[in-house]
Amino acid sequence: MLAETICAAVSAAGLGIAAVTAYRKRFLAATRIAAYSLVPIGLALTGIVDWVAGIAFEPSIWAGFGLLALAWVLFTTTRAVERRSGGTRKERRAAARAARADAVAPGASAPSLGAGTPAAPKAKPRRQPASSGDDFSDIEAILKKHGI
Repeated sequence: MLAETICAAVSAAGLGIAAVTAYRKRFLAATRIAAYSLVPIGLALTGIVDWVAGIAFEPSIWAGFGLLALAWVLFTTTRAVERRSGGTRKERRAAARAARADAVAPGASAPSLGAGTPAAPKAKPRRQPASSGDDFSDIEAILKKHGI
């Protein structure tokens, strides 16, 4: 009840100031002051003031806020430790993927195919086609280069 009375008094004082401002022919400022002065009584009539007052004096609600703060501190602490332990999240994921890709079952035989690239590639000079009728020479060179 006290909160609503205070909100009504603040709104009445604000409307009085808005009336004086309008009397001085500053209508835009008076309208803005009137809008701000109606906010406290509007909050009181909707019940938000009682709700906030109820939250402020409930010990169980403060305990809930304390637990939320503790959870936030624990979360940020673990994130900071994780970041200090090395690399970004993308780097750690890439390292984990590489570790999984390199994993080989114990007793497995050697792979039948090599790494896919020869150890020392040989440089071959490019040939120019002898005539314009030899349209497939480029394609043949590409196929030979890839071992097909």
